Amino acid sequence: MSLYKRGGVWWFKFAIRGQVIRESAHTASKTLAKEAERVQRRKLEEAVNQIPKRERMPLFSMAARDWLEKRVGLTAGSLDRYRHQVALLTKEFGGQLVCDVTWEDVVALQRRRELEGRAPRTINYEIITLRQILKSRGLWAPIGERVKSLRERHDVGRAVSREDERGLLEAVGQSDSPVLLPLFILTIDTGLRASEARSLRRKDLELTWKDGTILAGRLIVPKSKTEAGKGRAIPLTRRVCATLTLWLSRFPEAELDAYVFPHHRVASRGGYAEHHLYEVDLNRPIGSWRRAWKHASSKAQIGYRWHDLRHTFVSRLAENPHISEETIRSLAGHVSKQMLQRYSHIRTHAQQAAIAALEEDAAIESGGIQDDRAQNRAQSERERLN
Repeated sequence: MSLYKRGGVWWFKFAIRGQVIRESAHTASKTLAKEAERVQRRKLEEAVNQIPKRERMPLFSMAARDWLEKRVGLTAGSLDRYRHQVALLTKEFGGQLVCDVTWEDVVALQRRRELEGRAPRTINYEIITLRQILKSRGLWAPIGERVKSLRERHDVGRAVSREDERGLLEAVGQSDSPVLLPLFILTIDTGLRASEARSLRRKDLELTWKDGTILAGRLIVPKSKTEAGKGRAIPLTRRVCATLTLWLSRFPEAELDAYVFPHHRVASRGGYAEHHLYEVDLNRPIGSWRRAWKHASSKAQIGYRWHDLRHTFVSRLAENPHISEETIRSLAGHVSKQMLQRYSHIRTHAQQAAIAALEEDAAIESGGIQDDRAQNRAQSERERLN
């Protein structure tokens, strides 16, 4: 190892594996030249001995961003969900190194989300995203065994009773979010999933208009989580037509590619008497209406999930013995095994009720015939005596 000066600049010279390394330190400071020589020798020794370079751990925000950028080949809906989860996680851990996230931090996050009223399934989705981010840096294995997923509900939901529906309609109609009412009526009368309603465009509606009013129509589901659900046609009820008439009239400039429920913000006028939509983007779908639904449900003092509206639609179809299972599937799309079991149970009761009604009608008719025969016999007896 040697240092020497040439033209006012320090150079260093050393040998490694018999090869002489002679380089300029690019400095007039002897102290800096010594450090430059030490660093360069260290690099070469690590390369010769195949010692991998230690990766510097980034902030969680940068690690999450890098992970998200590598999510290729996913649908737009999946990417949107990941972006949402990454945004939430960045608020929690963005300012700390990604290697500093501990299992205690993850468990504490689960507890906070539960206190916020998040569903176990929603919380698990967020933790799954966190796991993938940490796993991409080789950091999940040391903490993964101590983090447990929350128990989720796997029932098929429950149907909204007619009485509860009236209470929900009143609360939804008074919501600060004007979109909640048309979304509620459309969902409970068509069985659309939230993602299917969100993806609807004007071109997916086949409407019959007269004097500015929708008289009839149907919708074609453009996107669905299942192949059976995509492209299915659902006729619209009269109240869906009436509600859509009012909702669509808010966007007179909308073209066929515009979303039925576009992204927007809401401002109140006249002490919440009137709601004004602004920053409307017809080419961008609405985000989440979970907060508005939660507030309306709480106001009505009725605890239903939004997905229960779909179960209500299918249950009401199943309660009618004259509607075939094939028709139910064509309207609802994919129906899971659990749902089929429940709806088969509903259908059995509906069929039994239909047979009981037939028997009752037959009994009444039979009783009427017997009464007529008794009256005829009595009349004949009176005539014989006379």
